[in-house]
Amino acid sequence: MSKIYVVGIGPGEYEQMTVRAAKALGSCDTIVGYTVYVDLVKEHFAGKEFLTTPMKKEVERCRLAFEEAARGKTVAMICSGDAGVYGMSGLMLEIGMEYPEVEVEVVPGVTAATGGAAVLGAPLIHDFALISLSDLLTPWEKIEKRLLLASEADFVICLYNPSSKKRHDYLKKACDLMMRYKAPETVCGIVGNIGRQGESCRVMTLEELRDTQVDMFTTVFVGNSQTKEIGGKMVTPRGYKNV
Repeated sequence: MSKIYVVGIGPGEYEQMTVRAAKALGSCDTIVGYTVYVDLVKEHFAGKEFLTTPMKKEVERCRLAFEEAARGKTVAMICSGDAGVYGMSGLMLEIGMEYPEVEVEVVPGVTAATGGAAVLGAPLIHDFALISLSDLLTPWEKIEKRLLLASEADFVICLYNPSSKKRHDYLKKACDLMMRYKAPETVCGIVGNIGRQGESCRVMTLEELRDTQVDMFTTVFVGNSQTKEIGGKMVTPRGYKNV
């Protein structure tokens, strides 16, 4: 039976790729992925065949992987972070129903939430919600409701895709929504280019975050009512008792 590995390659740095992910890529004939992600792994897996598609060509990319596997090749479909967190594993399993002769194995990776949390300190020690601000696939009204309810419930909130050229004011809008339930002085943090060249981080208040410029390579962390800044690090206590 032919095989496809759906592989989360982590934030981008080879050292943050799991051993299991590296073994999967090492064992395959062909690596398929979005152009930016393929460029991150090319130098470490020389000799492989690389096939790419641009952004917004996810379905075509999946079919390309299955067609290659149907020809008898062992294929890896790569995603940044974890393949099951805003990744390709769901779509691959759906399309895989059309290719019963191809086995699909999902290989997890380090997602931006955990990779960025390690850079900032310990912001996700307690319950947290992970929300993407991209309304490409999710209506803004639904994103807005999730931000409000997660804030009301005092979750730490991790935001993916906080800004783009078309959505330059979305983080400001999100902060205004969260401040209906979270105090302006809530401890927050941002991490840019996690695990890649130019990695940077900063701890600030929610009020300061509202007017901070970020991009698609930034992951945003908004604390709960107990989150503190300790020695320049963002730290959320594990519980609410005795704090």
